[in-house]
Order: sequence, then structure tokens, then C-alpha cells
Amino acid sequence: MRLKGEISHWREEEEEEEEEEKRESEVNILAFPQQQKVVVGYALTLKKKRSFLQPKFERLARNKGILLVAIDLNRPLSDQGPFDIILHKLLGKEWCEIIEDYGKNHPEVTVLDPPDAIRHLHNRQSMLKDVADLDLSDCHGRVGVPRQLFVMKDPLSIPDEVTKAGLCLPLVAKPLVVDGSAKSHQLFLAYDQLSLSKLEPPLVLQEFVNHGGVLFKIYIIGDAIKVVRRFSLPNVSKCNLAKDAGVFRFPRVSSSASSADDADLDPGIAELPPRPLLEKLARELRRRMGLRLFNIDMIREYGSRDVFYVIDINYFPGYGKMPDYEHIFTDFLLGFEQNKFKKRSATQLVEVNIHCT
Repeated sequence: MRLKGEISHWREEEEEEEEEEKRESEVNILAFPQQQKVVVGYALTLKKKRSFLQPKFERLARNKGILLVAIDLNRPLSDQGPFDIILHKLLGKEWCEIIEDYGKNHPEVTVLDPPDAIRHLHNRQSMLKDVADLDLSDCHGRVGVPRQLFVMKDPLSIPDEVTKAGLCLPLVAKPLVVDGSAKSHQLFLAYDQLSLSKLEPPLVLQEFVNHGGVLFKIYIIGDAIKVVRRFSLPNVSKCNLAKDAGVFRFPRVSSSASSADDADLDPGIAELPPRPLLEKLARELRRRMGLRLFNIDMIREYGSRDVFYVIDINYFPGYGKMPDYEHIFTDFLLGFEQNKFKKRSATQLVEVNIHCT
């Protein structure tokens, strides 16, 4: 069966690379000791494969007994494997239906992550609702989302809607839909109300919160949490608002080139969020969203020590930019097999006890 629609447009670009991966997988399966093998089937975009499946990661996975196998999108998924884990990041209704059906028919296989849960992060309105509903006041800090407004259509109405909502300038504008495209990550800063009508709905408008030009990127891999600092947008003063006008586009502020971990920063800006706060935030979001692979973009309100805002959540982010991701991710994958082994051992022990009695 050949996949159509959103998936099939990758075929021409990826076909040669996938043929090579398939040949390598067949050789690896034969060479791999049967008792060590944890088979991880992956279905990733070409961009994600290049950033995530780095040579160091692949070597470490192989040494730990993890076999990475490319899923052939031109063949039925049920004819491939067997897999212990499926790791995926593809868009499109057809792929979601395929992976959902596979999960129902193969409950013994761990799917990272369920398509229904991933869809939750494809819309910035639903994405941040879980954060807004949280109460983390007992964890050495407060976490919320900036005041925001969702605009679905009619850009000419935006200035009036902003006035009615009582939002204060400047405003950060982001596309409402997050579909993995470059456009979905475009970021604009609007300094004056009249220029808001130049924006293109559907979008979300967030009040800009001064945060000292530093963003905390919090990577979640199962129970593991890793935080890195990234340079972000500088503070905006009243003087800026008085002299600046228009809508300005900014590049993505969380790229690897903008690392702030080694910069000489004011300790009040650079101090990482409290660990208990991050652990509870990650735990609650894992539970509410049903996801195990995501990252949180968080800022600290400038001039405070314990007031934080979540401004974005991303599924299966660029882990290749995360320090030591190779060890954390491979241990995460092995953890699923270890848990299965424990459950099997517990079941066998119960059966032996029943038999003995």
C-alpha cells in the first residue's frame, strides 16, 4: 500500500535514503544478538532524521542493544517489524489513522506518542490551556501563560478586539496552527494598535512579558528533564513603545546558535527555574497531555525571581541540540523493555505461587 496525501510528497526526496536505511536495517537485524535486541521502528521526516539520528546516538544505541529500523512508508505497517517501540513524527490524517490502527492491533508495542495526544499541540489555543489550568503555587514559584487573545479571521477587526480584551502593547503574534512548517514558527512583535490589522489570522496574540532576553528551553524525555538557556527577545521599554511603530518579524529565538548557557549574564536573569517547580510542571503536563516527548519554552518575568510564563510547547523537539541527549534518550528507550520484563516476572511469580498453593 502506497501512502498518499501529506505523506507521499516526501517520497521523491527520501526514496534513495530510505532504500539505504532498509538495506542497513536488514543487515543489522541479522547481525544483532537476539537476546539483546530492542527494536525501535522510526518514521520521521528527513529533517528530523538528520537532526536526531546523529552518528553518536546511533552508535550508543547499538552498543546498548537498541536496533533502530526505518519504517517503509510504501508497505503496510502490519507487515513490518516486529517492533518493541515505534518512534514517529509525521503529519497527515492518513498516517495518524495508520498508527492508531496499529496501536489498537498491537497493544504490546509502545507508540511514542499517541496521535490524539500529539494533535493537542497542533493548536496554540489547546496547547496552553493545560498550563493555564495548573496550580503550582506550592513549588517555589508560579507558572502561568501571558494574557492572550485568539483571532480566527478578519484582520481589520484585530485592533478593536485587542481593545475589548484589554491587552497591553507590545503584543507577540504567532500562527494559531502548529503544523511543523517554517511558517507555523514565525514570530512577530506589534508595537502599535493600528499595525495589528496587517497580521494574518488565524493567530494568537500574547502580551509581551519582559524577561531579560533569556528563554528557558525545558526538554522532557519521559521522567528526565533537561534545561538549557537560549537568547530571546530583549526587554521593551516605554521609550521603545513611544518611538517604535509597526509589526516586526523575528527569527526563531530558540535555535542552537542562540545558546546562552556560556554567556556572562546577570545571575537574576540566568538562574534556572527551581527544580521542584519544573518536576511538578513536567509531571502534570505529561499526565494531562498524555505525552512523553516534548519541550516547554518558559520565561521568567523580569525583576522577579519566581514568576514564570510558558509561551510554547513542542512535540518531539530538536533533541539533537540538547546536551547529552544520546544517553538520556537511549536510557529512556531501554526503560520500556525493563518495565515489560518486570511485569512479566511479576506475572510469572504470581502464576508460580498459585500453582504451588
